[in-house]
Amino acid sequence: MSKTVKLKKGFDINLAGKAQKTIASTPPSETFAIKPTDFVGMKRPKLFVAEGDNVKAGTPVLYDKMQENVMICSPVSGEIVEVKRGAKRKLLEVKILADKEIEYETFKTYNVSELHSLSREEAQEQMLKGGVWSNLIQRPYGIVANEADTPKAIFISSFDTHPLAADSAFTLKGEEDAFKAGISVLKKFTSGKIHLNHDLNGEVSSVFANVEGIENNKISGPHPAGNVGVQIHHIAPISKGEIVWTISPFGVAQIGKLFLKGVYDASRVIAVAGSEVKSPQYYKTYTGASINKFIDGNLKSDHVRFISGNVLTGERIDESGCMGFYSNLLTVIPEGDHADFLGWIMPRKEVLSFHRAWGLFSFLNGKNKEYVLDTNTNGEPRAFVQTGTFEKVTPMDIYPTYLVKAIMAEDYDNMEALGIYEVVEEDLALCEYVDVSKHDIQQVVREGLELMQNG
Repeated sequence: MSKTVKLKKGFDINLAGKAQKTIASTPPSETFAIKPTDFVGMKRPKLFVAEGDNVKAGTPVLYDKMQENVMICSPVSGEIVEVKRGAKRKLLEVKILADKEIEYETFKTYNVSELHSLSREEAQEQMLKGGVWSNLIQRPYGIVANEADTPKAIFISSFDTHPLAADSAFTLKGEEDAFKAGISVLKKFTSGKIHLNHDLNGEVSSVFANVEGIENNKISGPHPAGNVGVQIHHIAPISKGEIVWTISPFGVAQIGKLFLKGVYDASRVIAVAGSEVKSPQYYKTYTGASINKFIDGNLKSDHVRFISGNVLTGERIDESGCMGFYSNLLTVIPEGDHADFLGWIMPRKEVLSFHRAWGLFSFLNGKNKEYVLDTNTNGEPRAFVQTGTFEKVTPMDIYPTYLVKAIMAEDYDNMEALGIYEVVEEDLALCEYVDVSKHDIQQVVREGLELMQNG
């Protein structure tokens, strides 16, 4: 039965520079990258290719020795121009110089009626070989799903409440058939429900409308209401020993296109947003695109930070960097390497502050005020201060302060009792934002998840 969930806890960070719903015309990116670090849980990535090799879109590039059947495929056709490694030869990035005309590896095609009679084994084989399996993320732990598991449910959030988030309905416009086909394929993997969750205060887009055989739930509230982890918590909580899979709307459509077209289609629409972008809008590209074409002549200043993703959970990249596998947003904000006169003591109106200590008069601006915020943390790490603030921004029936402390103490029993199985980094990202002690809460959560997974 469909549910309606109204959340009150949380906090919206309303940044200036939201992308206008227009698609800009720009020269195509020349280089693309696959980064093993994007795939959480990939412990031992191994390459199929070497520098100088030619690949097609859909050619396997690497795999994880822990899950050898899960292929990570090239998003475009072209030449492998760089295999970048770090300390102890850790594989960091595989760069591809794209062809002007994309060539594709081909896979078996299906019509809509054939999808209904498709077996799980047939669907799984095509998804693994076709490079789309890595769109499936397992809860608990937030890792790429294991092919041997059967989840009790699959969750999809059709909306995103992160700062400056891309609009999924806009980025997938025209992909209605692919999305429905993707849902048909996903039904093969669970005997439970597929939950498609919508913003209670918005209209359901045509992309997500009239999809049969799923549960349509409505969610409202401030961020992190759009986080799939928060939605799972309120709709079908995870108990010990249970597994739930999650997937983005883009991932669903990409699965659908693999079966309808018989190709690994990595084309996507991304948002380029932030206060330092002259013309924040959307661009057509492919997964892993270099950002240089999007920012060339499009910046208000050169002292900025580029983030693949949003300001809370995204990855910092340089001006020649590439978008992450799961990212549909490039954020550009001012670099915050400066000191302010009198620090937090100076009353300010133009600064957003949850505590009203820094930005004392920001509450006078109203909820619709858009802020230009930089990367300054406004303080240094210090002793853990218990303020009760974490609980105010976490709309889940857990105690985040005590959970974080249990992780730091490596207390397995308390981690389990306090809800470690229900969260991943993004679910407590706001705790990091409001933390007066300046701890890297998301890194702490990841360390806790790895302790539980490997313990």
